[in-house]
Amino acid sequence: MAQKVAKVGIKKEDGYLYFVDKNGDISRAKMARGGKKGGKPQKVAKVGIKKEVGYLYFVDKNGDISRAKMARN
Repeated sequence: MAQKVAKVGIKKEDGYLYFVDKNGDISRAKMARGGKKGGKPQKVAKVGIKKEVGYLYFVDKNGDISRAKMARN
């Protein structure tokens, strides 16, 4: 089960991949489709969360940052 880490509330656009970058901020990159190349990542929201080892951080459907415990040793 995922737990919410930060409430950001960004609006997601179609054709972009949203992720939590290494600085703890939300970034997005244009998805590669049909032989076209993807785009360079651009920062969407500056959050600055500290990541803990053993958790997967992601942008949930509400546009907030959530985390889930990884199932590996």
